[in-house]
Order: sequence, then structure tokens, then C-alpha cells
Amino acid sequence: MSRVKSKSLFDLIHSLSPNEKRHFKINHTGSGDPDDKKMLLLFDYLNKQKVFNEERVSEVIPAIKSTQLSNLKAYLYEKIMLSLRQYNLPKILDLQIREQIDFAQLLFERRLYQQGKTCLKKARRLSQVHENLELTLEIIKLEKSILMLTIDEDIEETVDTIIDDVRKINSQIHNINMFSNLSIKLNSYYTRIGFIRDEEDSIRVKEYFNSNLPDYKEEALSLGEKTTLYLLYIGYYYFLQDFSNGYLYANRLVHLYEENIDRIKFSPENYVKALNNLMIAQFKLNYFEEFVLNKHKLINFTNDSTVYFNERLKTSLLKYYFIHELNLFFLTGEFNAGVKKLFVDRKEDIDDLLKKLDPHSALILMYKISCLYFGAGLYNHCLRWLNRIINIPNVDIREDIHCFARIINLICHYELGNFDVIKYYIISTYRFLWKRDDLRMFQKYILKFLKDLNNDVDVAELVGRFRNLKNQLVPIENSDYEKRAFIYFDIISWLESKIEGKTVQEVIMNKAKAKGFYLEE
Repeated sequence: MSRVKSKSLFDLIHSLSPNEKRHFKINHTGSGDPDDKKMLLLFDYLNKQKVFNEERVSEVIPAIKSTQLSNLKAYLYEKIMLSLRQYNLPKILDLQIREQIDFAQLLFERRLYQQGKTCLKKARRLSQVHENLELTLEIIKLEKSILMLTIDEDIEETVDTIIDDVRKINSQIHNINMFSNLSIKLNSYYTRIGFIRDEEDSIRVKEYFNSNLPDYKEEALSLGEKTTLYLLYIGYYYFLQDFSNGYLYANRLVHLYEENIDRIKFSPENYVKALNNLMIAQFKLNYFEEFVLNKHKLINFTNDSTVYFNERLKTSLLKYYFIHELNLFFLTGEFNAGVKKLFVDRKEDIDDLLKKLDPHSALILMYKISCLYFGAGLYNHCLRWLNRIINIPNVDIREDIHCFARIINLICHYELGNFDVIKYYIISTYRFLWKRDDLRMFQKYILKFLKDLNNDVDVAELVGRFRNLKNQLVPIENSDYEKRAFIYFDIISWLESKIEGKTVQEVIMNKAKAKGFYLEE
């Protein structure tokens, strides 16, 4: 077995929960099989390791010869997977459906047709509850094959029902595939460039969307089709920075789940994702009370005893929790409270989470963290997080965030009085933005402003320059293709803090209090 596969075994073992490990060991302890004894010794050895290293296996476990190790690892991997399947069977509906299909096939081979049909009926019922269309087709395929071998009184009616079911299911699968294909294509654009940058982006996205959207009647769609359609529209409108329309579809999707509680139980990750999408719109649109309400809903969901929390769901919940905690501090301006809550009390949780996240999610979280530190006036901390973004070798993910990270990096150096490095960073930032075709009015105004600054400017002139920059930026704040800059960083509040001689936190907190946005006691 190759070294990559060996690492795979190590990672698999360390992904197991304590209960899953206990289940595996109970099932194989005392079997009397010599291979099982060696397998358990290897399992315990790898389980105790903090860092993967198999070089000393034969030395530490004399019963395992080096020539046996490759086969033993393969054996152990297979047994763990079988144990995982058995342990998680009651919790994962798809596994239960496939089990009944497997049972039916085994029974049909023994000509026990009625028993096999009973298994298929159970599988059908489960697949319909979960709206697993692909597995339903697999069940129907078996039902059709067995019709040739059995004779029922109502066979003609059964055949007609099967044909009608196949037609409906294929239509649903077609629509879902069309909606989801369009959705992942748009998401690939968004993941690369972020929000649309200009009219050219907008035209290209809208034309692609409209030309690939199939005809449909929403009232005729199944729940599965509606779910996929609403996700498509959410992604589309968010990409266009049309958060009002995105909010409408996000709201409809959450209601769709909450009106069909079983769907939450069977698809908890999709429900949590829907809730996250709704909270993004509420944050962007300053729907503070709704945002806080759903934040509590998200937290309470983690205590729902009817939900099976796999590792993927746990990671998603933790990611959304931290993202929206950060968003809450951005809404209220309570940056110091945010630093204490997230980086004094829960720093280890964030560090662990960042190791588990995909590159896109990790980038967003790091950017928000850097903005939190900026708001708190902790510019050195902000720079450390920004440098983690700037030093990422692959900038093909969210080019927009990479661009604005460099802008905030410049402002931090200004705040710290590092005038000697600002000119160097301005040149490198210009070069970066030019290569990425992302040099807009917003960036031009700020770069020129910083380029002309030095530590010899007197206070009165400096305030005048800040006021002039603000006057340049305010008119483009609501521009279709410039407003994305203000989504990433509240530069107007920063300029006002300089003009008024206050901290950024004070300025944003005053605005928040005027709107009635307060942290709960």
C-alpha cells in the first residue's frame, strides 16, 4: 500500500468519534482471528499517534512483520468502513435505502420474489420521504426487472404506474440538474472574482443566466425542484449585489424547510445553509432584528436532539457561527467586545476551524477577522491576518478580497506611521490591481490619497485631505459597480473618524445606536 494510502488510514482513524472507535473495537475484539488481533494492534498504534509515522510499526509491534503491513492496512481500512456503515446506518437515510435495495437483490437471486418486493416497497417509501430521485429510479429499475418473472392480477395497472413514475421522476431530475448546473457555474465565477466588477461582468452573467434557465412553472415544481431553484436565484442575485431580491428567495427557502420539518431532519446541512444565506442578506440590508433572531435560531439548532450531527455539519455550524458573530460586531460597532469574545475566549476554536475549512471559506473568515481588528484599532493584529491573505500563492479564489486586503494593508501602515513602506506597497498594489483588471475609481482615489501623504502634513491640511477623499467616495457609494468596495470595508466611517478626531469604533457605534443596533446584555 502506498504512503498516501497509509496517511489515508491514519486520517480515517482520527476522524472517528469515541463511540465509533468503541463500536469498531467491540465488534472485532475476541473474534479469535489472528488477523483481527494484529489489526486491532495496528489500530491502537495509529490511534495513539499525534503525527502520522508508520516507520516503527514492526519494531513497536513485533507480531506485525513488515511484509504483512501493506495487506494488514488494507484489511483494517476495509473493516473500519464496514463498521462505520453499520454504526451510522440508523442515522443516515440513504444508507437505509441502499440496504433495502441490497436485501431485495439478494432475495431475488434466491427466487424469494415476494420478500424482495417487500424490501423494495420499504426502500421506495424511504426514498420518497427523502426525495432521493436517483435511488427511486434504481428501485423502479428492479421493480421492472422483476415484473418479467412474476405474474400479478393488476400487472397492467402496475406497469402504467411505473411508467408514469419514471416520467415524473426523470422530469424532476432534469429540472434539478439544469438548476444546479447553472448554480455551480455561477458559483465558479463568484469564487474566482467575487461580486461583479463592472457592466461587462453584469451583462455576461445575466446573459448566461437567462439563456441557460429552463422554462418552468413554479407551482408545478416538487419540493426538491423548488429548493434547487431558490438556491440558484439566491446565488445569482448575491453575485449581482442585488441583496433585496436575494433576500426574498432566501426567505422563501427557509420557509420551505420550516413548513416541511421532515426535510430539516433529513437534510440538516441544507437547512443550515439556507439559514446562513438568509442571514447574509439580513446583514447586508441592515435587517438587524431579523438577523439577531436567526442568529439565535442557528445557535439553538446545535442543541436539536433529533438531528444527526456529522463532522461536516458540525464544521458548517461552527463556520456560520463565527462568520455571523463577526457580522454582528460589524453591525453594532462593538469591535473590542468582538476581539475579547472571539480571540480571547475562543481563539483555539477559530484556529482549529481554519484548518478544516475549504480555501474559499477560510479566506472569507480571515478577511473578516482582519476587519474586526481594524475596527478595534489593533492595526498590527490586522496586518498579521491581512498578510496571511496577501501571502496566499493562489489568488484565483476571490480576487476581490485579495484586492481589498491590499487596500486595508496600506491604510494600516498609514495608521502605524510606516510612511517609509507605504510607497513600496502602493506600487505593488497598483501592479496587482492592474494585472487583475480591478483598478476602479474607489481604488484610484485611495491610492492617490495615500501616495500624496507624508508625516510632514499639518493637522489642518490633513483633515482637509480626509474630507476631500470622503467627498470623492460618497457619490460612488451606491454606484452599481463601485458599491462592492463599501461591502468589504466601511471606509466612510474611517474617514469620518479622521475628520472628527474619533476612533473608527466610536463612529460606527454611534451610527449603530442611532439605528437601534445594540449588543444584547
